[in-house]
Amino acid sequence: MIGAIAGDIIGSIYESRPIRTKSFPLFDPRSRFTDDTVLTCAVASAILAARPYQEAVREIGRRYPHAGYGGSFIHWLFSENPRPYNSYGNGAAMRVSPIGLAFGTEAEVLQEARKSAEFTHNHPEGIKGAQAAALAVFLARSGHDKETIRRRIAERFDYDLGRTVDGIRRTYGFEISCQKAVPEAIVAFLDSESYEDAVRNAVSLGGDSDTLACITGGIAEAFYGGVPGPIEERVRRCLTRELLSIVEVFRRRYALGQDRTD
Repeated sequence: MIGAIAGDIIGSIYESRPIRTKSFPLFDPRSRFTDDTVLTCAVASAILAARPYQEAVREIGRRYPHAGYGGSFIHWLFSENPRPYNSYGNGAAMRVSPIGLAFGTEAEVLQEARKSAEFTHNHPEGIKGAQAAALAVFLARSGHDKETIRRRIAERFDYDLGRTVDGIRRTYGFEISCQKAVPEAIVAFLDSESYEDAVRNAVSLGGDSDTLACITGGIAEAFYGGVPGPIEERVRRCLTRELLSIVEVFRRRYALGQDRTD
């Protein structure tokens, strides 16, 4: 899951000033974690403690009120009586990577991804985006090759994954919907040669860079077997003690290649 967090931090400074090149510094003094990281850690915390996703998201999310949440989500977060708000935004997919790492079967991954989305993003496209991102992580860490991942995700979710990063980049804009972010994030992974290359692909699309790179980074970490040491070390320095603790405990329990929750 540190791959997703690294993608968020790397993409954070380009969200407000999108770029369309893969040649950029991975980190900058302004690089920081955003709501993508906070909520990814919240989902991981829920899995570790076997408690409802909504409970962990509200508890941890409230401790980081300035993380950059969207308007509808922050209203939900601090509401006394929260209700799902029929969102199909990419927030459902950005937080889901721990599920693809923790659960042992495709059916469990899809079920848990739905649970992690529907308390806010109960629109069918919001749920679909979360399931697609989580399943891509699951397939990647299960040893499937890229063409199998492409085919399985495309067939199940009717996403167009036959495009290329170069082709998408020419016309892509700032998109926050699952249906216009999740397929592009998956293509950024499929078109990559390494973890770093995948994240550079995602940021270079010129869209919602932190979230695209978060989704792509989670899949790429699972497929390539981890995150390069220098990137991981920089990410660790960006996190609070609480968030880093969640990452470390989760990684010890669900290290790539180990058994998963049954």
